[in-house]
Amino acid sequence: MQNSFFTINENGVTVIVKLVPNSSFNKIVDYTDEYIRIKISAPPIENKANKELIEFLSDIFKINRSKIKIVSGDKSKLKKILISDKCSNEVMQKIMFVLNSIQKEK
Repeated sequence: MQNSFFTINENGVTVIVKLVPNSSFNKIVDYTDEYIRIKISAPPIENKANKELIEFLSDIFKINRSKIKIVSGDKSKLKKILISDKCSNEVMQKIMFVLNSIQKEK
């Protein structure tokens, strides 16, 4: 399954995320061809929502936090996230596993 919300390159996997801060919970809500929509409970001040987003992605995809970076959209709801890993295919499998389980909940 190839969507435009992610790309694989020599640095790892780039994922486009639409962040919804100030939510009552942390959760991947859904995804479209353009982005993955994620709700985060932290407010969008003092970089709190971005930090919590990285922590959340680390937990849900079982990837070390140091390998996850926001490469663009620091102050925007639409963010480009780079997950640096030598094994890009493994990262993609983790992402697709989580997204497929989200789809089954609907």
